Amino acid sequence: MLQIYNTLSRSKQVFKPIVPGKVKMYVCGMTVYDFCHIGHARVMIVFDMVVRWLRASGYEVQYVRNITDIDDKIIKRALENSEPISALTNRFIDAMHADSDELGLMHPDQEPRATDYIRQMQGMIGKLIENELAYQGEDGDVNFAVRLLPQYGQLSGKTLDELNAGERVAIGGGKRDPLDFVLWKSAKPEEPTDTRWNSPWGEGRPGWHIECSAMSCDLLGAHFDIHGGGADLQFPHHENEIAQSEGALYGQNRQENDAPFVNYWMHNGHIRVNEEKMSKSLGNFFLIRDVLKSFDPEVVRFFMLKAHYRSPINYSDAQLEEARSGLTRLYTALTHIPEVDTVPIDLQNPWAKRFADAMNDDFNTPEAIAVLFDLASEVNRAQGAEKQMLAGLLKSLGGTLNFLQRDPTNFLQAGSKDQSGLSSEQIEEHIAARVAAKQAKDFAKADGIRKALLEQGVVLEDKPGGITEWRRA
Repeated sequence: MLQIYNTLSRSKQVFKPIVPGKVKMYVCGMTVYDFCHIGHARVMIVFDMVVRWLRASGYEVQYVRNITDIDDKIIKRALENSEPISALTNRFIDAMHADSDELGLMHPDQEPRATDYIRQMQGMIGKLIENELAYQGEDGDVNFAVRLLPQYGQLSGKTLDELNAGERVAIGGGKRDPLDFVLWKSAKPEEPTDTRWNSPWGEGRPGWHIECSAMSCDLLGAHFDIHGGGADLQFPHHENEIAQSEGALYGQNRQENDAPFVNYWMHNGHIRVNEEKMSKSLGNFFLIRDVLKSFDPEVVRFFMLKAHYRSPINYSDAQLEEARSGLTRLYTALTHIPEVDTVPIDLQNPWAKRFADAMNDDFNTPEAIAVLFDLASEVNRAQGAEKQMLAGLLKSLGGTLNFLQRDPTNFLQAGSKDQSGLSSEQIEEHIAARVAAKQAKDFAKADGIRKALLEQGVVLEDKPGGITEWRRA
């Protein structure tokens, strides 16, 4: 039975979809004005894992992840580059897709762009004004009146009196209260024409928070199962999404038995570098495409999922090397077994049950991966048909997390992408020289070749029949 930690209730809850057997899930995606960094990779990998496990568990999943393609940062970058907004955003959307594909991730079922949902955003803003939860200020901006919604703060656990407006947004001249946030930004004379749309409140563009409310409600309905994103979005972005969405639907007096906007809120932990949160302002962020120049995409996924999705991760090359070593251990268990095919996952099997129990405990991937390591050790000890069956199960269970689906030898011989050592051809030449030395009974030379290869990160394994296999250390 799947349990999910719900940020809204601050507890694990048994997962009960609104429609039995079907799951509607929305994840906040990227703001496309630059290349994606490793923090974006964590969001993509975590919720790719969630979708894979839900589908492996028999659910029909509708996975929506949005693209923010209009935003202050986008406008600023486009002006700096002297290029149209669409040229900038399309370029970085293509780059995001390229990074995601190289990481081996599934595409969302729907990937709405904010600029395609302006009508829906305006409709929701109009409803909030009608419900007297929004107003147009003297500066032309339309703002949400936070203090008129009694339940505001339920996701973050903050009361209205505890909120410090100075930590959230600068107080605009058109706001009635410093806690209020913008729904529609009035166009400024200096802003390009491709950053403004006509509206009942004059030319302008949507605020960031209203974008996700409008897109998710349009595609998934006013009440859906799971909403995900990074922990930094919990407040104020997701808090404001709840306020807008429920305010538009119920007005100021949502009743206790009224369905919430979202049933389960999931937030993944931060990436940290040297124990500091990774951020562009600190200059300690790493682009996905740069990391993938040095590390195999499967290693990056393994590194991310070795930690629980809600926990912070400390990023370093050493941590990624450790992940590569762990993945190498799993792939090594699958070598020398002819035609390892996946097998059906039968929860009566104790290995499969342990794995499923871990995943059903709030997607506990560290424990699930521990099961894979234990099973790999069992594969190494087993013989004959049992070995073949256990190897197939290892591949099948790993496959639910998108691991262990490649030819083991290809993975083991790949090593680090930036490895400056010997090529595969050079290694084979050294192995041939070693074989010749052994045939000539020059064992000192043969041992010297083995030692030299090991110093360059290449491990030789002598097999029966005079066969020598190799892998990167």
